[in-house]
Amino acid sequence: MTSKISDIKRFSTSGAQTEQYFLPEEKRLEGNPLQSLTNHYSSPCGQFHAGVWQSDGGKWNVNYTEHEFCDILEGSSIICDSEGNSLTVEAGDKFVIPAGFKGTWEVVEHCRKIYVIFEQS
Repeated sequence: MTSKISDIKRFSTSGAQTEQYFLPEEKRLEGNPLQSLTNHYSSPCGQFHAGVWQSDGGKWNVNYTEHEFCDILEGSSIICDSEGNSLTVEAGDKFVIPAGFKGTWEVVEHCRKIYVIFEQS
């Protein structure tokens, strides 16, 4: 399969719809943050996705089945693993969360990030 220039997806012109939602109660630990997701690209196989996510302040449980690259555009968050080790991330930080990571994500200051996800089958 050959791709062309017209197949390149620019976030600024993708026309993707933004979905707003609240997390299920069983995941929430603090607050009830409004979150939004704009998925600008999904691969034909459905295993690769890229877009923009943002969230108001709050804390919730995470259980990653996918590998995720994150580029924090604004705000700050604290990510903790199941053993209580923490990492503070803020605007300008770029990192990868590997599949199998379990812990919590806490948005301290409204957070906005670019995500790139690969879900292994």
